[in-house]
Amino acid sequence: MTALDIAPAIALVEQDVRELLARRDLPLDDDRVLCALVDEVVDDYRDRYLAGGLPALPDRDVELLQQRIVGFGAVTPLLEDPEVEEIWINEPGRVFVARRGRHELTGIVLDSRGVEELVERMLARAGRRLDRAQPFVDARLPDGSRLHVAIPPITNHWSINIRKFVGLRAQSCDELVALGSCSAPAARFLEASVRAGLSIVVAGAVGAGKTTLLNCLLGAVPAQERIVACEEVFELQIDRPDVVAMQCRQANLEGEGAITLRDLVRESLRMRPDRVVVGEVRGAESLDMLLALNSGAVGMTSVHANSAREALRKLTTLPLLAGENLDRRFVAATVAACVDLVVFCRRANAGRELVEILSVGEQVGDGCDLTAGAIFSGAGRSLAWTGEYPTGRERFAERDIDLTAILR
Repeated sequence: MTALDIAPAIALVEQDVRELLARRDLPLDDDRVLCALVDEVVDDYRDRYLAGGLPALPDRDVELLQQRIVGFGAVTPLLEDPEVEEIWINEPGRVFVARRGRHELTGIVLDSRGVEELVERMLARAGRRLDRAQPFVDARLPDGSRLHVAIPPITNHWSINIRKFVGLRAQSCDELVALGSCSAPAARFLEASVRAGLSIVVAGAVGAGKTTLLNCLLGAVPAQERIVACEEVFELQIDRPDVVAMQCRQANLEGEGAITLRDLVRESLRMRPDRVVVGEVRGAESLDMLLALNSGAVGMTSVHANSAREALRKLTTLPLLAGENLDRRFVAATVAACVDLVVFCRRANAGRELVEILSVGEQVGDGCDLTAGAIFSGAGRSLAWTGEYPTGRERFAERDIDLTAILR
């Protein structure tokens, strides 16, 4: 929204507020300071209005001004809309949203400075920075949404993506069943697998609901177990008694002090974890995760893939990015020894749904392919047991879990 699209009084007051912001160098992440500044400028404007010559400033316009300065401006209604799943800005005049998996162009029009100020406020709250030397940034907004920004010269205009994580709206496997994303037998099996201590990989395409599904699985972890979570940006919301959450850190202006996901995974082993959770593996950190699981810890992670079996193939190749001296057969054998289940989810017209639960075998084929069998297949409420049993059935028995009764 530009100054020409709003009432003249708001445009004048907003201009004064932004000039004072720059002149006084006030913090953009302190709402109380910003509200006080708006009140100060509004009072001054109304005093001058009484002297004549200025347009009136109604109370409703003051509320709009507060939203533009203190909140996230014109995108605030989109952030508050429960039906909006994602927001992205390609250029100041093109703001898109995704609703129920479909994207649409909104009527919101920003100017270039408005886009930059929006990003500055979001990053100020997240404690992240962005400049020409670091033209990409990922951050977590106060409501848990994920922010990604890319700026010129990498892009033509400031490019913004905000993922709101409203796809499944679930915190437990039971809630997945209520939403139709999973069948009741599959949900019982997944909860039992978590309690039994199986290591689980959640796979799916972009926007398939992997993070939400991972959160639901973590909700079944026994209360006495200690969870250490490693993420690039805080996204998981783990509601358990004993949790340590860590996120990566960017390098400083001198190019020093960066904390990578590999660093976090290695550090997690010094924190006496019962469960090591890696929000998502995309590269060399997958090797550190496998080594952590091979040291006795139970693990969970997510990976981008188009099928459960493709996720397994990806897990046997991503660790090779960690160094040239790695052998794929060694990696494949480690995956077979450490990973028990792959749960694949996808985005559908009605929402998100689970479509397959794959059990990973202990054998490695001649081509370094892993043996695996589907325990559940179908889609959403139709996800049904195939008659196969997972490997590691003794771990269910050790926790007094009757696997046969659960499956049947």
